[in-house]
Amino acid sequence: MWIISIMRNKCFILLLVCVVFSLMGLSKSFQPLVASDANSTTHRGITQKAVLLKTAEVCRDLATAEGRNFSLNIDDSLSVERVQEACSFSDNSTSLLSSITFHASIASLYFSNANVDLASGLSDGHHFDGETFQKGRDLITKGVSAVKASVKQENFIAGRWTLGSVCHTLQDFYSHSNWVELGNTSPYNALIKPDQTLENLAGPNISTCRNCTGENCDDNILPDVLQQGLLTSGYFDLISSEKPDGKCSHGGSFDQTSKREPVGGINKDETGSSHGSLHHEAANMAENATLELLEDIRIAVGDKNFLRLMGLSQSAALCFVIDTTGSMGDDIAEAKRVSLSIIDSKRGTQEEPSVYILVPFNDPGFGPLQMTTDADIFKESINKLTANGGGDIPELCLSGLQLALTAAPHSSEIFVFTDAPAKDADLKSTITALIESTKSEVTFMLTDVLASRRKRALNQADAQLYRDLARASGGQAIEVSKADLALATSVIEDSSSSALVTIFQVVKNPGKPDNFTFALDNSLRNITVYITGGSSLSFNITTPSGESQSSSESSGSLGSLGLAGNLRRLTLNDSMEAGLWNINVDSNDPYSVKVTGQSLINFFFNLVEPQEGAHADFFLKEGRPLSGGNMSLLVTMAGSDGVIIPEVTLYDSSGPTEVNGTSRSLGGSDFLVTFNEMPEGDFVVRVNGEDGSPSSRSTPITFQRQASTQIKTSRISVIAQPNSTTIEPGSTVSIPFTVAKTSNGVINETATGTFSVRATNDRSFDSTSPGSVTIEADNNGKANGTVTLSAPDSAISGSDITLTIEVEDDAKTDINFAVLRFAVAAEVTDVNGPVCQEVRTSTVCSASPLCYTSQWEFEANVTDGLNGTGIERISIRQGNGTLNTTTAVGPEGENITVASYQASCCADRVELTVVDNVGNVGICVGQVRQSTTVAPVTVNNGTTNSTSTGGHTVSTTLWLWIPVVTLPLWK
Repeated sequence: MWIISIMRNKCFILLLVCVVFSLMGLSKSFQPLVASDANSTTHRGITQKAVLLKTAEVCRDLATAEGRNFSLNIDDSLSVERVQEACSFSDNSTSLLSSITFHASIASLYFSNANVDLASGLSDGHHFDGETFQKGRDLITKGVSAVKASVKQENFIAGRWTLGSVCHTLQDFYSHSNWVELGNTSPYNALIKPDQTLENLAGPNISTCRNCTGENCDDNILPDVLQQGLLTSGYFDLISSEKPDGKCSHGGSFDQTSKREPVGGINKDETGSSHGSLHHEAANMAENATLELLEDIRIAVGDKNFLRLMGLSQSAALCFVIDTTGSMGDDIAEAKRVSLSIIDSKRGTQEEPSVYILVPFNDPGFGPLQMTTDADIFKESINKLTANGGGDIPELCLSGLQLALTAAPHSSEIFVFTDAPAKDADLKSTITALIESTKSEVTFMLTDVLASRRKRALNQADAQLYRDLARASGGQAIEVSKADLALATSVIEDSSSSALVTIFQVVKNPGKPDNFTFALDNSLRNITVYITGGSSLSFNITTPSGESQSSSESSGSLGSLGLAGNLRRLTLNDSMEAGLWNINVDSNDPYSVKVTGQSLINFFFNLVEPQEGAHADFFLKEGRPLSGGNMSLLVTMAGSDGVIIPEVTLYDSSGPTEVNGTSRSLGGSDFLVTFNEMPEGDFVVRVNGEDGSPSSRSTPITFQRQASTQIKTSRISVIAQPNSTTIEPGSTVSIPFTVAKTSNGVINETATGTFSVRATNDRSFDSTSPGSVTIEADNNGKANGTVTLSAPDSAISGSDITLTIEVEDDAKTDINFAVLRFAVAAEVTDVNGPVCQEVRTSTVCSASPLCYTSQWEFEANVTDGLNGTGIERISIRQGNGTLNTTTAVGPEGENITVASYQASCCADRVELTVVDNVGNVGICVGQVRQSTTVAPVTVNNGTTNSTSTGGHTVSTTLWLWIPVVTLPLWK
């Protein structure tokens, strides 16, 4: 009997685990991405609206401060395109201002936001359930500190991902608590201020709810709770109905606690929720709270860094991975030449690179990664590169490329210069996983492939590794002599153009003669055709009206043709004919064709997968889609507010195979595209659509675009879901993962087998993982494992680490992966904002209209306390005067910053922003009024600092005044 009992208990536990994990995707919050009804607001909608509003406000304030016009009305009708255009401060009306990066950055925020429901769906604190107010506030404030640390390191990708998760928890507070029911009309500021006390919380023994009346829960919160202004939230549990006596529940069919008295719930997640009548009020409050959070971060990091965090950039990254061994002198010189040419020609324009990345490599070393937004720093770094050493022939090329892929913004183009094989070729699958995850293009500049009498010559097998990676990413493998390298680097200058789009791309391996068609539209300019292949390759390109040019014509009726190594580059003439073009390629060797141009109209996509639950929705999918199963993409169209539902297809040129998707508009620029029964293969995404924006043209534009990165299918499922996306220096995190075999996209519960496991990270942090996992016969087709990752004490707060978990079958014919990014965030103990004490305010102002003839002064002492991290920055938030600062040591050994402000009496008020070294923020206010009696005291060891105000650098020595009367002036 005890054996039967144990077996029953084991079955129950297994069933319980299966139920929990099958419901992890349920959303006990605002719907994450896709609303279940047209009247409800999602986390995606709340987040995007707040980002657009705050970004527009920052751009307006910058324009005002710099004396420029800003004509955009900041209201609820904002779109990504309108904000992007208004925030462009270039006077060059011919510039194309691509919004693709801004779109993608906002998508990163709302995907991270939605991921909280997937990764922490059962964590009360992440959703403010069960009156976990302190825990929820701690998650928010720790997350905000991590965001500020990431921005300080110019690590905007990690900062963005952390910010999205923080927004989720903050927004859920207004849906899950009774803050709205209490009649509050503004957000609860203490949730983002760790030094403020959470007040009026309902104690553990205080009853908060009564039974709902049937299905009506409008008045189930007890009157005493509302009258006393006590703060509560609903309890939630998937399995148990247990909750403290008299407490409110979350509500909904999945919440078992709502079936126990007091029955019902108080959530406002949707219009049909228990308190759904207050859904829109809660959503509006969540939006305003998100705006307050963004403002706090804006003040802490500064306006320009804030805009970078939001992804407001028109231009691509300039990213080089360079072999620095002895034979690479000519290559390094050319990399310097082309990078300096790009910097000098594009500085101060819309096409100035948004970030500069440099990764050197050789053997036995690679790196360090050098990333900056300062062109002069990049110039200095690349000018320091020299060719020397190298030892044996192979070099650590893929290790250097791994650093670049994890650091560069998604969808970047990375250029690799080398003339040697990869010593770390075993990283090929890791690099492929990172390419598919980041959707970045990698183009290899391979010099002297098979050059005679050279020890370092790349043979065809070595070069094929680079060709395979280029193909997977949508880049190119350009093989050229060192003497002709300068002719090939025009590709790099082409890629630095703003609003660059791929119209068509195909790779034929093995090669065969073929005919291809692609569509050009009237929005395109600077169209270029790239063809790589053997020396015997020939081609002919034909317009819709029949005009043609062959590969034997260097200057024909259609454009100018250049040749460098295996690369043919055809630059089409301006005003090319719109319509269906044809290109015929004659070659039996492998070749590639790529057509690019500049246009505002573009798209990007993310793999998503549905999750069942109370609020069925879609979540970001890591890894490859499953062969034979359904696949969903969230496609975002950029460059227009008027794109009609596009036709989205998957194309595999090796078949050739085309799979047509079914598109559904989600409003705005987003479309959900579903593909049924995905066949095996390597696919690219193509979009054909019509832009009917009436504001810019009289007739609609029919366009064709293609994504660069391949989508590969797999029969292996890999799911890894860490409990946290941050790691503290000196700590270790555990990442459990599950492996399964699938059939037609569904886990095969009778499958068995052994799979090899490989876990790598880009920072060389200590890590452990099993070498393999085995699916046993009684494990329902699944095997589990755990990877650990340890950050050293020296890990820099604000940096990040990317972990790749790869799983391969025994036959080594199938592989899948999970790519996880962790932000390194040290624990912040300084949670108090700086303290401001007024020293004096002058009172010599004349009455208006003669105010311009008089000046007034305001002085204040600013400290961060004896245990604080120190003042980092004081700046003028509001006011038209000049600010000077000086530092000194106070009588108790505290560091004091003296702020001295002078302005015309026409501007009789000033607000100073004070930020300490961990991003705590305060506002110090001064304005003209009656004088205050003070006694001047000289403080020893004073030092003077200069601050730039009004475009001028001012240096002055001040007395430090210790006031008889002090007045804190914090807002």
